[in-house]
Amino acid sequence: MTEFPFTTTVDVRYQDHDAIGHVNNAVYVTYLEEARVAYLAEYAGLSMETLSMVVAHLDVDFREPVQHADSVEVAVDVTDVGGSSFTMAYEVRHEGSVAVEAESVQVTVDADTGESHPVPKAWRQAFDDA
Repeated sequence: MTEFPFTTTVDVRYQDHDAIGHVNNAVYVTYLEEARVAYLAEYAGLSMETLSMVVAHLDVDFREPVQHADSVEVAVDVTDVGGSSFTMAYEVRHEGSVAVEAESVQVTVDADTGESHPVPKAWRQAFDDA
């Protein structure tokens, strides 16, 4: 496991499991989203009303299945900040093992036009402070 500055617990719902008791691979993207929002709001201290971004890229590597789980732990970090985007790394952990490694690239956008714009200075500062 990699060192991450922030972790959060995400509940695994009954419907998240497939017919043989594994968490369905598509569901992990929702776990990443829940952890990303928690990181930005709780850890970086950014107001969810001021966040205007889209996920432009998502890379998910499945390492081992999660079976019959009540929850997973998701570790998160901002690993790079560019002009109008920032990259986040994740680990989804269960019972002491890494089940999923992932990376996402978010692009900051104008809420009205949908066009990209520079990552706000306040966000950059929050990422540096976090």
